[in-house]
Amino acid sequence: MKKNRQIEASPAIVPRRFYNCTLNEKLLYTSFLLLAGVAYLMALAYLYTSYDGIDGKPGLSVEDVAENYYGNRSGTRLESALRGPMAGYIDIEHRNHIVQWLKSGAPEADYNRLIKPMLDERCVVCHSPASGMKIPDLSNYEGVKQVANVDTGVSLHSLMKVSHIHLFGIALVAFAIGLVFRFALLPLWFQNTLTLLPFIAIFTDIAAWFLTKWDPIYAYTVIIAGGLLGLSWALQIVISLYQIWFLRCRVEVPEK
Repeated sequence: MKKNRQIEASPAIVPRRFYNCTLNEKLLYTSFLLLAGVAYLMALAYLYTSYDGIDGKPGLSVEDVAENYYGNRSGTRLESALRGPMAGYIDIEHRNHIVQWLKSGAPEADYNRLIKPMLDERCVVCHSPASGMKIPDLSNYEGVKQVANVDTGVSLHSLMKVSHIHLFGIALVAFAIGLVFRFALLPLWFQNTLTLLPFIAIFTDIAAWFLTKWDPIYAYTVIIAGGLLGLSWALQIVISLYQIWFLRCRVEVPEK
């Protein structure tokens, strides 16, 4: 008769938590999380100043986001720029004169007499071949005429260039924050959801750029996805910072 063999169960592997980390690790994680949080706030400020007033009204709105990607099909690219990101570089009186000229069909007869002196004073320093910048040339009528056409928003080429940079860069930031956040002691379902949410938000946000280029209604998706990204990062950073310095010992947390 064979003896029953008892198989001893191997002890469960207990994952490391913040209360197991050394002081050096805590200082490293804290420094990174604080800098990442400040960088995100700076990014929000940059987005606000970039989109503010694109629709011709003060403040950031869904219309600003939609007009950036879809364009203002009733106006021109130059008008959209003067009312949006370039508004701070030209005074209101000059802007109104230029917009009025654009709406009248941008006739060449009035360009040298009225428009060129305004552009030379405020815009040509950067918007000329001499600057070496790859931006529209406003130093002559031919260059101005190219941006005096219907505004269809950001070009597909620009969207592809910016999107691949954002997908690589923001994904790496999300990965780094997630690496720190994995030490948090939380219910498993909540931690898994909060770890995955930034990546879903990043993909949805950037995909919505292209969709908004097709239909402005998707501007709402851009804003919602951006909000979810900010919320998930805020929760990861705040929870991690709290547990790094205030969670002194293990507490029982349900796994499901």
